[in-house]
Amino acid sequence: MLNWLHILLRRHVIQSFLVILCTFSLCYIVFYRNVLPLGEWEFALQELNGKLMFENATTQRTNSTLLTLARNADLNEMIETVWNYESRFNKRYHYPWVFLNDEPFNEEFKSIIGRLVSGDVTFGTVPKHHWQLPDWIDRQVASARWMQLGADNVLYGAMESYHHMCRYFSGFFYKHSLLEPYRYYWRIEPGTRLLNGVPYDPFRILIQENKTYGFNIAIHEIEETVPSLWNTTLEFLGQHPSALAPNNLWNWISSLNGTEYSMCHFWSNFEIADLEFFKSDIYNAYFDFLDKKGGFFYERWGDAPVHSIALALFLDRSKIKFFDEIGYSHAPLTHCPHGKSNMACDGRDSVDFTSGSCLPSFLNLTEGFHYNLTAHS
Repeated sequence: MLNWLHILLRRHVIQSFLVILCTFSLCYIVFYRNVLPLGEWEFALQELNGKLMFENATTQRTNSTLLTLARNADLNEMIETVWNYESRFNKRYHYPWVFLNDEPFNEEFKSIIGRLVSGDVTFGTVPKHHWQLPDWIDRQVASARWMQLGADNVLYGAMESYHHMCRYFSGFFYKHSLLEPYRYYWRIEPGTRLLNGVPYDPFRILIQENKTYGFNIAIHEIEETVPSLWNTTLEFLGQHPSALAPNNLWNWISSLNGTEYSMCHFWSNFEIADLEFFKSDIYNAYFDFLDKKGGFFYERWGDAPVHSIALALFLDRSKIKFFDEIGYSHAPLTHCPHGKSNMACDGRDSVDFTSGSCLPSFLNLTEGFHYNLTAHS
């Protein structure tokens, strides 16, 4: 027994040392990417790749993929994010990774990222008609609205590309040909980080628990971005009354007896979900209805509130999973696992303990107990 404990402890120490070594190597590579001679840079990258992939896949994978929308300019952030997710999760599973871009990825991006991912990696381009103004949008009117949003200091309101991104993730990403082979996806944004080793395969958890959607941050939306989204949703429901699931989250997603949007939403830059939900007839009917109203361009409707409203209304509440055990950070917000010692994550910094969090009300409705922020801080 002692021999086995010694072996396990030794293996843990070796792996911890390799992780620390890789972290220093990663910082070195990112910092010197544009400084090192090409030969030295290639050698450093190859060395990091060899250290990163020190584990073989230990379990059978589900029919799932990691998914990232990025640009060539995001390379440095993406190197760090890929390393983080590989070292804290994917080194044990080697899930494939799909990268999408509204323009073709350059060879540097594909070469570097391709050698850091432990599973298969594919690079694709968003179809042009999914990343341009539709015929029913007046560009002059939209441009004027963007300028006003910028003048009003609405976050990203003046960025045309952000409006396209929100529309794309609301109604088109799941139609991309590179996602056709897969049932589940984990969305990963450039610059995001896992704050602890993921203790299980979240894809398998979704399947075993018969869940459709997983999140770990739920917050309030910026009200100025969605002034007409809820009324548009009510108009859609008036035409599709049977769309409401019997055991839905109406009381979480709405306020004032359903007349107002509560502004609660799942932060969609971390979402682990079943693609079949977004491919469903009712979701696509909802998106098409929203799209024709023009709020993705005349306002700043985000994919997070669109996803969240649809999930809250069209799904049984039991189908939505809170992944508490996965520590996660996307500046400026952080989620720390509750009730667990985690040197990399101070629970006092967690967004869950702020007035802007919608997690307590979600857990109150879905878990059937009163979630006291003070008691958990």
